[in-house]
Amino acid sequence: MVIAVKMALIDLDGTMVDSVPDIAVSVDETMQALSMPNRGEQQVRLWVGNGVERLVKRSLINRIDGEPDSDLYAKALPVFMQKYAANNGRYSRVYDGVHEGIAYLKSIGIRVGCVTNKAKAFTEPLLKQLGLFDAFELVVSGDSLARKKPDPLPLLHAADFFQVAPSQALMIGDSVSDVKAARNAGFMVLCVSYGYNHGQDIRVAEPDLVVDSMLQLRDNVQLLH
Repeated sequence: MVIAVKMALIDLDGTMVDSVPDIAVSVDETMQALSMPNRGEQQVRLWVGNGVERLVKRSLINRIDGEPDSDLYAKALPVFMQKYAANNGRYSRVYDGVHEGIAYLKSIGIRVGCVTNKAKAFTEPLLKQLGLFDAFELVVSGDSLARKKPDPLPLLHAADFFQVAPSQALMIGDSVSDVKAARNAGFMVLCVSYGYNHGQDIRVAEPDLVVDSMLQLRDNVQLLH
């Protein structure tokens, strides 16, 4: 399948960057500060993708659904923010093929932006440290607007910025949140197979296309003339 578009928006965590090692260390340091058990990287991988607030809540209750004690959460959130600010980018790595995939999109004239649920305070430093920030004309973080993915607002905001119709736009992500946001916004959606998505196969969410590497964008994405 070949997708022809004028604009592509790319998710950050689990799509371009494996940031879980940084996040897991920060979660465990937060748990230690609260005299609670470590959660570990394997567990944290199942929890990321819905923003910092949801991650901290999952860490406190040690499961994906539910709400922690409100006082405990109010105490934990600023601790995690401090820990993550110190660890952000220390252990993260760019997935193979990401730089090449982005360069390909730009080389054929597709406008490229980043849309993530990660807070701006962590998004921009991470992109800059990993040499990705300058690749994007627009970066929309989880707290840039009133709502984040799976709400369509971030995608529609980007489409308006680029002056591209949603039907001519592509969301590239790794999770059901990316698929839902794309469907809600009227975008096409391509997913990578290696992302987080709470441990579930992304094919179940029925994106338009699934690739194993962003190198495969060369064969599957074209500029819409």
